[in-house]
Amino acid sequence: MDRIDKNIDVVILGASGYTGKIVYEYFLDKYKDSSLVFAIAGRNIKKLEDVQSSLNDQGNTKILRIDTDSNEDIENLVKSTKCVLTTVGPYQLYGSKLVEACAKHGTDYVDLCGEPGWMHEMITSHKNLAQSSGARIVFSCGFDSIPFDLGVWFVQQEALKQKGKTSNHVRARVRAMNGQFSGGTIASLGATMAKLKTNPELFAVLANPFSLSEGFEGPEQPKDNKPIYDDAMQSWVAPFFMAPINTKNVHRTNYLLDHIYGEDFQYNEMWATGDGEAGQQMAAGVASANPFGGGEGTPQPGEGPTREQRENGNYDVVFYADFDDESITASVAGDMDPGYGSTSKMIAESALCLLDQAKDVPGGIYTPGSCMAEVLINRLEDNAGLTFKVE
Repeated sequence: MDRIDKNIDVVILGASGYTGKIVYEYFLDKYKDSSLVFAIAGRNIKKLEDVQSSLNDQGNTKILRIDTDSNEDIENLVKSTKCVLTTVGPYQLYGSKLVEACAKHGTDYVDLCGEPGWMHEMITSHKNLAQSSGARIVFSCGFDSIPFDLGVWFVQQEALKQKGKTSNHVRARVRAMNGQFSGGTIASLGATMAKLKTNPELFAVLANPFSLSEGFEGPEQPKDNKPIYDDAMQSWVAPFFMAPINTKNVHRTNYLLDHIYGEDFQYNEMWATGDGEAGQQMAAGVASANPFGGGEGTPQPGEGPTREQRENGNYDVVFYADFDDESITASVAGDMDPGYGSTSKMIAESALCLLDQAKDVPGGIYTPGSCMAEVLINRLEDNAGLTFKVE
C-alpha cells in the first residue's frame, strides 16, 4: 500500500462497501470544506475509484489500497493516521489484526460491531496494550449500541438532577423502528453461529449480560425472552433482537464508569407493541419472527435499503429510570433508517468526537457511553439527526 500522510485524521476503511459508501458520502456532505483530512481505503482500488466517481468527489479524497490480511498494510495504516473508522465486517473475520495494530501503535479505532464474542476476545487480549499506547478502541458506534448506551446514560443524568441519585433499574422500550437490514448484518450473525460450532465456550459469553464487564458479575437481570405486559407503560412488550449486544454494552459502560448506576443495576430492553389483544398478538408475532428474514431475497453483503428507504426510516426508544415512587422518562429518536442511514452518521461523529472533544480520554477499550457520553450526544444532536429529550 502507499504510505499514508501522517496528517490524515480519519481513514474510512471499507468505503466501497454498502455502509462504508454511506459513511464516505456523509463525510463529503458534512466536512468536505472543513479542515478535516480524511481518506478512503479498501482492498480494491477500482471499486473505490468507482465510488469516488459516483459521489462526484473529483478525486480530492486520497484512495488507499489496504488488504486486511496483510500485516504490513495494516501496520502502515495505523502508524500513519489518527483514527481508523472501519465498516469491514464481520469483525471477527476481518478486524482482529486491525484492533491489535491500533492498540499497539496508539491509533484510535471505531467500528459498528455487534459481535460480543469477538469483542470479549479483543478486550481480554488488547486492553492493557491500548492503555499503554494511548489508543482509544471504541466498539459498537452505530445503532448497536449508541442510542441505547447513551439513552441509559442520559436518563440517569436526569435522575441525578431530580433525585440526587441514579436508578438501579432502567427499562428501554423501542416505540418505533422503521428500517431494513443489509447483508453485512446477516453475515455477522452467520459468522458468530459458525464460530459457535468450533468454540462452544462462546455460548457462555453470548448468554451472560456481564460478559464484557471484565469479570464483574451483577444481579440477575429481568427476563426479556418472551412477551410480557408492561404495567407502567400500559403496553405489551416483546423480545428485542438487539438486546443481547446492547445490554452487554450498557453494563460495560456502568463497569467502566465505576458503577455509576450501581453494582446492583438491572437493565431490560424490549419492543413495545401496544395495548389490548392487538398488542398481545403483535408481541407474540415479534417473538416468533426471524428479524433477519432468510431464504430467497435475503440481501447479500454489500446490499441494503435504497436511499429513499433510508431517508423514510426512523426510530424512537423510551427509557424509564424506575424508583419506588415514580419513573423518570427520557427518549432517543433518530430521523433515518436506524441500521444504515442513522448508523453511518453515528459512526462518523463518533470518530470525530474522539479526535475533537475527547482528546484527553486515556487509552483503553471503551463503549461510546463510557468515553464520550455528553459530548457525543451534543454532536449527534447538532449533526446526525438524533434527539435526546426528557419526557
